Amino acid sequence: MPPKVVAALTTAFALGGVGYLACALLRTRQFASRRLEEPRGFPSVVILKPLCGYEEQLEENLRSFCEQDYPAFDVIFGVRDPQDIAAGVARNVVAQFPTRARLVAGDGSPDKGNPKVANLARMSGGLTQDVVVIADADMRVTPGYLRAIVEPLGDPQIGVVTCLYAGSAHGGVASQLAAMYVNEQFAPSVLVAQAIEPLRYAFGATIALRRSLLERIGGFAALAGHVADDHLLGRLATEHQSGVRLSRYVVENVMYEPGFGTMWARELRWSRTIRSVRPIGHAFSFLTFGLPLAVLAALVAPGAKTAVLLGAATTLRLWLHRETRAAFGVHPKAASAFLVPLRDSISFAVWLAAFCGRRVSWRRQQLQLDSDGEIVPAY
Repeated sequence: MPPKVVAALTTAFALGGVGYLACALLRTRQFASRRLEEPRGFPSVVILKPLCGYEEQLEENLRSFCEQDYPAFDVIFGVRDPQDIAAGVARNVVAQFPTRARLVAGDGSPDKGNPKVANLARMSGGLTQDVVVIADADMRVTPGYLRAIVEPLGDPQIGVVTCLYAGSAHGGVASQLAAMYVNEQFAPSVLVAQAIEPLRYAFGATIALRRSLLERIGGFAALAGHVADDHLLGRLATEHQSGVRLSRYVVENVMYEPGFGTMWARELRWSRTIRSVRPIGHAFSFLTFGLPLAVLAALVAPGAKTAVLLGAATTLRLWLHRETRAAFGVHPKAASAFLVPLRDSISFAVWLAAFCGRRVSWRRQQLQLDSDGEIVPAY
C-alpha cells in the first residue's frame, strides 16, 4: 500500500477515534445525571447466584444480595461440586439468612457445554417467583438494588433488565488496569452503542427477567451450548417481542487479578466471545481506541494535523477517565491517570489478539468457540 494511502488511513482512523471519545464523554456525562425511580409494584423475586471457586471478598458479595430492601425475595446459590470452596462460603451466608437463602449443589460430575448455564439449570428447578434475577459471583450491590432493577419491568414491553457494572480494584496494578477496562472502555462503549441501536443483549453483572419469559424461550437449556449466555438471553428475549432495558443502577464489580497473565486471559476471552457473536461490531470497535490510533497517526504521518488529533485524543481520554468516576460510582482511590496509555495499549493488543484464534480460557477450562459463539470441542 502506498505510504500516502497509509498516512491518509491512519489519520482518518485517528479522527474517528477522537469522534468516538467525544461521544463516549457526552454519553457518560448524560448517564451521570440519571435518577433511580421506585417500582410501581413489587413482584416476587428469586436471585440466582452461580458460583465456582473463590472470588475476592466473596462472602461480602453474596451477603449484599441477601440484604435487600425489598418485600418478597429469595436467594439461591449454586455450585457444581459440594466440595468447592465457594460452597463453604455460601453455607456461611445461608446460616446468616436461613429464611432467605439456600444452596443447591451438584454431585461434582463435569458439566457439558457452558458450566455456568448447567449450574443455573440445577438451581432453577421448581421456581415459582414472578421475576428471576441472575448475577455473577464477583458482583456486589446496595440494599436498593432489587427495587431499581425491577422498576423497568413495570413496562409490559420490557422483558429483560440488565446493568452496567463499575470495576472496583482490590489488588495491585493488574487489578487496577482490569477495573479501568470495565469503567473507561466497556461501560462507555455500551452507552455509545445504545445511542446507535436498541439494546439486544444483556450482561452477566445482572439479568432480570420475568419467569414466564424464561419459560417461553426454553429455559436455561436454550443457552446450554453457548459461552455468551448473557448475550444470547437478551437476543432470545427480543426475538420473543420483549425489549431489553439498561437499568440506571450500576453494580459494583469486585476485581482482583493476581497478575497480568490472568488479566490478559480474561480480557481475551471477553474479546473473542464478542467477536464470535458480534463480528462486525467487534471489527469496528478499533475506533474506541482513540488514543492509540492518534499516536499511530502521529508516528506514520507527522505534521500539524496529526499533532492536533493527538492533543484532542489525549485531552478527551483523560477527561473520560475523570468523568467515569462520577458516572459509575468508581472508588475514589481508583487507578491513576498515568496508567491510561498502558491500559489503552493493552486493550488494543487484546483486540488484535482476538483475531488470532477462537480458544478461550474459562475457570481453568479450555473452550473452543465457533462463529456463532457456540462451544465446540477444543483439540
